[in-house]
Amino acid sequence: MARKKKNTDDSAILADTIIEAIQEKKGSEIVLLDLTKIPDAVCKYFVICSADSNTQVKAIAGSVDDDVKKKLKEDAWHKEGFENAEWILLDYVTVVVHIFQTETRSFYNLEKLWADAEIKVIK
Repeated sequence: MARKKKNTDDSAILADTIIEAIQEKKGSEIVLLDLTKIPDAVCKYFVICSADSNTQVKAIAGSVDDDVKKKLKEDAWHKEGFENAEWILLDYVTVVVHIFQTETRSFYNLEKLWADAEIKVIK
């Protein structure tokens, strides 16, 4: 039982590190979706943010990747979306990061798809 709590704490630390990296590159509309109480969820947390251009999407993804490696010594298990940078996904297994251009985020509306998650808006 204690091991599970530690994993949740590690995931929360990872999510906090990701949020800080997003803020460094001026990502906007940052939200944390807590999926821990949803049975069979794909992970524990989603971190979602918006960016104004593909250049900013790539910069945010780079910042997240670098900070997580430097501070937590972790690499993303899976990365995708760097080709057109409308939506970059970084999968850290327990935390999945979604970096969207604003229009793309509106179209996919992940917050609505996971509406039963606890949503925390990051200021």
